[in-house]
This record gives sequence, C-alpha cells and structure tokens, in this order.
Amino acid sequence: MKLKQLSALCLAASVLTAAPAMAWESADGQFNTSASVALSTDYMWRGSSQTDNEPAISGSFDVNHASGFYAGAWASNTDKMVMQTNLSFEQGHIEINGYAGYANEVGDTGIGYDVGFKRYFFPGTDGQADWNEAYAALNYSHFGLKISHTEDFNATHEEATHYLLTFNHALPMGAHFHAGYAFYDFDDIDDVFGTTPNNIDNPLQDFGVGVSKDFAGFNWDVTYYETLKEGKDATENNNAGSDNKADSRFVLTISKSL
Repeated sequence: MKLKQLSALCLAASVLTAAPAMAWESADGQFNTSASVALSTDYMWRGSSQTDNEPAISGSFDVNHASGFYAGAWASNTDKMVMQTNLSFEQGHIEINGYAGYANEVGDTGIGYDVGFKRYFFPGTDGQADWNEAYAALNYSHFGLKISHTEDFNATHEEATHYLLTFNHALPMGAHFHAGYAFYDFDDIDDVFGTTPNNIDNPLQDFGVGVSKDFAGFNWDVTYYETLKEGKDATENNNAGSDNKADSRFVLTISKSL
C-alpha cells in the first residue's frame, strides 16, 4: 500500500475515533437526525474510481420525519477534471450530494419504496460540473431495484438512466453479504464519452460483491468491484489521470454511525 494511503488511513482512523455522537430525536418522536463518517481505500462510483485510485474520506448527515420524508447531504474527497468555457481544465477535489425524498412501505406487504431527487455539487468548478438526478427504488425481502434518471449526465446535457439490482443476506456471526449489478442506458453514447469504442450497447456495466460486519464500534466492509470490459474502455477513454480507474479491485471501508 502507498505511503499516501497509509497516511490517509491513520488520519481517518483518528477522525473516526474522535467523532462525537450526532444522533438526535425530537420529544414527540416525529423528527430524528443521523450522521456517519467513513474511510475507504477507494471511492468507486458506478464502475470507476472517483479519487484516481486513492483513499477517500466521506461523511453524511440526514434529517428524517416519521411520515417518511427525509433530506440530507453526503460529501467526499474526489478527483474530477472539468472543462471550463475557455477550454481550460479545472480540478474538483470535493463532491457534495444533496438529496431529499420520501420512503415508506406498501401496507403490510413488506414492499418498501423510496423516491427522491439528488444534486451533485463539485465546489471549485464554478458549477460547471454540477448536475441533477431523480431516483426511485423498490425493495422486498433480500432484493432491491433502484432506477436513477438524469437529463444532464455528468453535466454533459445528455440523458442517462442507471439501473441497480441488489441482494442482501444475513450471515452467521453477525456478518452481512451484499451484491449488486448495475448498468447505464445512455441516450447518446458518443456525445457522453467522446471517443467511445463502437458497438457498445451498455458502456458502463459493473458489479460488486462484499461482506460487512460490526466490530469494535465500527462497521467493516470489504467489497470486490468489477467493471465489464466495454465499461473499462469507455471510462478510461473519458477520464484524465490514471488509466486504470475501472480496473477490478477490493475496497475496504471502515465506517461509524454518529
């Protein structure tokens, strides 16, 4: 492991240990808040590293209402190159996701649903990398389906829909198994990726398989990520920095609820 990664691990471990409790509930039980902080050896998002294969420190804060309405924010370090109007490149080092939605269950069927809106912010890029996305999700038993749609994928003014299938199952000794398969459906692949190889129907197909467990006051998660070959080609042709952002890898994440 690189010295830079080890330094980040030590710093984040200190942050995790010293983080104060932030959970709160109103006297009438109608409102509550929650927060979390996490350290990952990489920030993988939909088939590609968003930190140029380096560690990520992230955190979240949420406000929830008993009715099912919620709002929150999540932030992480990132490594994003954005073309400015003068054709120069500006690098964003922070990603902030603001979101709001409604989550509940369908009667006593055990079917849960979640609908909401998300805004991706990248401070330091003059707003030229910011974009919006709407999402809807269903879950039943161990299975889940989430569909996210945007008219401005990655601030390219192109339409895109992301499909995510998930599976979760409890394991012995308090561990949990989780898996997910996802792919993007693009309105115009060439405009989104520029020099994308020909004959690609779904340029970003990826999956992940992992195991998590609570131990010593933290949640420990190890996940294996794999991006299919076509997705690797499209992603690497469209990314500055390292040329292996979509390579398969294991990612360790240590997180703590506050």
